[in-house]
Amino acid sequence: VIEAKKTSVDPERGRHQAKLYADGLEKVHGHRPVIFYTNGFDIWIWDDAQGFPPRKLYGFYSKDSLQHLANYQRVERKPLDTIEINETIVNRLYQIEAIKRVGERFTDKHRKALIVQATGTGKTRVAIALTDLLIRAGWVKRVLFLCDRRELRKQAKNAFNDFLSEPIRIITSRVKSNASERIFLATYPAMQKVFQSFDTGFFDLIIADESHRSIYNVYGDIFHYFDCHQIGLTATPVDFVTRSTFRLFDCEGQLPTANYDLEQAVEERWLTPFEVFEHTTQFLREGISLDTLTKDQIEQLEEQGEDPSQYDFSSEQVDKAIYNKDTNRAILRNLMENGLRDATGQLPGKTIIFARNHQHAVLLRQLFDEMYPQYGGTFCQVIDNYDPRAEQLIDDFKGEGTNHDLTIAISVDMLDTGIDIPEILNLVFAKPVKSPVKFWQMIGRGTRLCEDLFGPGQDKSIFRIFDHWGNFERFEMGYRPAEPTQSKSVMQLVFEERLLLAETALQKSEIPIFEKAIELIAADIAALPEESIAVREKWKEKRSLSAPGTLKSFAPATVARLRQEIAPLMQWRNIRGRSDAYALDLLIARMQNALLRGSGQLADLKVELMDRLATLQMHLNPVREKAEVIQRVKSDEFWDNLTVQALEEVRVPLREIMHHRERGGGMLLPPKVVDITEDETTVQYSRRSASLKSVDMKAYQQIVEAELKKHFETNPTLQKIRAGESVSESDLEALVSLILTQSPNASREVLAEFFGATAEPLQFAIRTIIGMDPEAVQAKFAAFARKHPKLTAKQTRFMALLQNHIARYGSITVERLYDAPFTVVDADGLDGVFENENEVNDLLEVVRTFEPPVEDHRKQT
Repeated sequence: VIEAKKTSVDPERGRHQAKLYADGLEKVHGHRPVIFYTNGFDIWIWDDAQGFPPRKLYGFYSKDSLQHLANYQRVERKPLDTIEINETIVNRLYQIEAIKRVGERFTDKHRKALIVQATGTGKTRVAIALTDLLIRAGWVKRVLFLCDRRELRKQAKNAFNDFLSEPIRIITSRVKSNASERIFLATYPAMQKVFQSFDTGFFDLIIADESHRSIYNVYGDIFHYFDCHQIGLTATPVDFVTRSTFRLFDCEGQLPTANYDLEQAVEERWLTPFEVFEHTTQFLREGISLDTLTKDQIEQLEEQGEDPSQYDFSSEQVDKAIYNKDTNRAILRNLMENGLRDATGQLPGKTIIFARNHQHAVLLRQLFDEMYPQYGGTFCQVIDNYDPRAEQLIDDFKGEGTNHDLTIAISVDMLDTGIDIPEILNLVFAKPVKSPVKFWQMIGRGTRLCEDLFGPGQDKSIFRIFDHWGNFERFEMGYRPAEPTQSKSVMQLVFEERLLLAETALQKSEIPIFEKAIELIAADIAALPEESIAVREKWKEKRSLSAPGTLKSFAPATVARLRQEIAPLMQWRNIRGRSDAYALDLLIARMQNALLRGSGQLADLKVELMDRLATLQMHLNPVREKAEVIQRVKSDEFWDNLTVQALEEVRVPLREIMHHRERGGGMLLPPKVVDITEDETTVQYSRRSASLKSVDMKAYQQIVEAELKKHFETNPTLQKIRAGESVSESDLEALVSLILTQSPNASREVLAEFFGATAEPLQFAIRTIIGMDPEAVQAKFAAFARKHPKLTAKQTRFMALLQNHIARYGSITVERLYDAPFTVVDADGLDGVFENENEVNDLLEVVRTFEPPVEDHRKQT
């Protein structure tokens, strides 16, 4: 049912009327129609058969989408808590909790959700398991998965293929679809071009990978256009998720639907901890200037034909405005000498070097080939957008391509986010990073677990970060980048300048100028693209303010609304290929305002216009045809008798040829490349905190654990603890002595000095490390979750805490279920979380299998 009112009427007035028609039709035909009501611009859908309130649309459903909504979703939809989550896709409790939280939110009639999950903890798997659950529950039929880049789209396609048998379709600029297709994958830019080719009801679910500010600012129209459930996925720590992202996914109080952070993941052994080493040279810390150069360094520069007296480069300019070969040799030497090695112990493990820019990356690769020619030029490669083979190189780096030698990848943005390569053992920050969001995403390249990396049973247990630019220190000191203010588009500036011109002309009674300005303003408003959702949202304002009578009256209230509501919409005008013409419009408008107001700024603006004319390529026919106009503007007579009308007369012909100007890019001097030997006595190399308590402790525990593993089969104390049997204090002391004598890196001094307040007694650390076999613990809890598929997200969270506690400490008593950390989930502990008697009894049965022996029980009590 569509109840259509005329444009001047609020569509809300047709809501009740449409409901009456639907009631009548349902009575006659036994089927509840979908209700729409509209005034031609604003469209509302009301699917009251499913209990949803009315919501605004940006287009009508197609017949196919209507049939799907009315005949499939209403009939097939089952309660989500009655459908089991597919454990072959996800089996970790935090993943199951995230799915249950989204399911509970959707069940409560919300249509959007945001999942925050640390890099490497399986966001894509959660998305696939959610898709599978919603398809089996009859909630969705067609799903759109959006991601940043083609490489990530390829990763997502492989992952969906691994777990789902549904037909998959990649969306490109050519739009075709058939009824059998279920899963659609697209990059944001590709979808932005074609999304309005689909009807608003085509998709039932959109999953947005890496949901951050740019999605909201650039691709927000996609999410507004489609009328469906939407899920955002991001690895950005909650503290750095922007308000706009929370708003886009309807998260009240800036709280995500589900959250699982890096510290939790490391502590629960789902991610690999890391250790950080700072390595800086004098030039990286202080820059390169005459005052700090030694006599030998000055001589080296003079031998290279350089004038040292002209050198005053700050540290920020190093590897941007000036490249010093020896500084970059030090970075490469540090990796090759101190990086974690592969299974052979002969070569460094897989490594990403984050370079500042393309030229810096190429320099690093050239220096590597010079320093280590034995690797034959295939061991270290640059991977960035300059290389058309970049995707092939990424496959090689993953071990899926033809070049299996590629071990060190020098990345300029391409490998900084999203890429999944579990074998990575070293990350080299050869550039400063100012965005905390990007910084933690970059660290996430190394956090993924990797079983049997060093041989059967020898898993990746730690990775190493070399920070050459003090990035960890910067963020530990609380550095946060300023919230970027959105700059005004050139079209908004032109529009605002024309408003000012109209205002000034009216004040000075220059009516012809005022009328010309109003004519241009009206044309600008008329040129706003109606297909843009942002423009459609303001259709009433656009229509009322563009009325000739309203514009010509130019009342102060009208001017204010034009500035506040219409000017920002100008950013949606498509000026691709014509930006030079609109830049001239802006310059001429500023000149007209300066002339009318008697501003001294006119002289500077004249110089700018003459500079633009000077760069026009006169040998081109279109420019030659305008030679008379160009000559006129260059003449003294034109400037001696300058008027606003004269500027307007030359603007129109000149704007047509502005794209024929010579570009000045070739005149820029290339950055300097020099070779000054760094003073080795000023190189600083030290281990530092990772700024995350649990990560620091896990890194230390890996050292102790590596030593303990050597003695698991032979040491009776270790065997007792592993089996959950009681041990005496003297047994533990003997074990501590063994660790300290066998592993110098695990000394009490290292523990106390490096970790400071975060350090725990070594006896406690040993108990924690040994704990209980995590897989055995997980198996018992997984069996409990299978037996009780209707567990809520809150109950799943309680179980995750319980499972982690047992795996960590080896045992637990029932009494502990009423203390912290379990009271974080509910103040009443176990009783506040579980009410069903069968669930409580089954859970207590699991808990009792982990109760400590009598002696240990007495100590805990």
